Formats: sequence, C-alpha cells, structure tokens
Amino acid sequence: MKELDLLKKDWQKNSNSFEQISEKEIYKMIHKKSSSIVKWILIISILEVSFWTLSNYFSNIDDSLQKMNHPEIILYMQILMYFNYAVVFVFIYFFYKNYKTISTTVSTKLLMGSILKTRKTVQYYVWYNLGMIVVSCILSFFVGYVYNPEMAVVREKLAINGFAMLVSVGLLVVLTLFILGIFWGIYRLLYGTLLRRLYANYKELKKIDF
Repeated sequence: MKELDLLKKDWQKNSNSFEQISEKEIYKMIHKKSSSIVKWILIISILEVSFWTLSNYFSNIDDSLQKMNHPEIILYMQILMYFNYAVVFVFIYFFYKNYKTISTTVSTKLLMGSILKTRKTVQYYVWYNLGMIVVSCILSFFVGYVYNPEMAVVREKLAINGFAMLVSVGLLVVLTLFILGIFWGIYRLLYGTLLRRLYANYKELKKIDF
C-alpha cells in the first residue's frame, strides 16, 4: 500500500480542489488492486482443483479399492468425490462472480460490500476444504482398517490388545491433525495473504467513504 500512502500525503499537502482528484485516484488504485487480488483467488482455486484431479488420475487409489472386493465402498467413495467436486465448483463460480462484480462496480459502498462478501466466501471455502480433509482422513483410515484384507492380521492383534488399539487410534488422530495443520498452513499462506491485502483495501475505502 505504499502508493496509497504517497497519494494520501500529497492529498493532505494540497488544496481542497485537488482533494477530489486524489480521492478518485485512490479509489481507482484500490479498485484495481482489489480486482487483481480476487482474480488471483479465482486462479489459485482453479489450479488447486486441477492439481487434485491430476493427483487422483495418477494415483493407485482405485486399484486399492478394487482389491477390497467391496463395490459398495467404491460407490460411496465416488459419491463423496462427485459431491466434493460439485461443492468446489460452486465456490469457484462464486469466486468468478465476485471477481466480475468487483471489476465492474463504480460505487465505493458496493466495492466495500463486494470485498467483505469475497472474504466470507473464501473463508467458507477454506473451512470446507479443511473439513473435507478431516473426513477424508477418517474414511481412509476406517476403510483401510475394516475392509483391506491385508489388515486382517493387524485387526486380530489389536482386537486382543486393547492398549495397542488405543495407541493406534491416538496415532491416527495425531496424523490427522498433522495433515490438517499442513493444509491449514498452506491455505493461510495462499488465501490468507490475499485476504489480508483485500481487507487492507477495505479499510482504505472506509477512510474515503466516511
């Protein structure tokens, strides 16, 4: 926001006639920056979906599920996958819609409202993804433990030893939290940085509007 600080300093030094010009220039700069930030949110979300799609394509998860010889499990996993894609594409649509709105708005109040709406949408998107990561980890551990024939010996041993079962569950919880923490950090780095910049633009607009 260095450019904004320079403009505001010039604004304060000059006369009232120049004040209106400076206000318009600041608005144009914030408008441009906000539009660019939301565009990057849209691009990152599309790249994220593309990455996971390619990862699923090249992984051997389907082969592992086929070996379990439980077609109902495959069906449930596919339903969950399609549901997740549907929700993510809805979020991407909202990102695109927010980008178009911010790019075309000419009102300070409308721009401020669009910025707040975009921040909420991104926050919901991040929380949804983190929730799906937890659900995916739990389902993966459960399906692998209960239906994987290679886990038969492990199941027998854990059924006998209650303490080993408790330790195993604790390790899975720790592993899930570790995976969740990694993704939370990634989302915070990518989307969090953009949202902080977007909110900084909102605060600058608030100074102009009031």
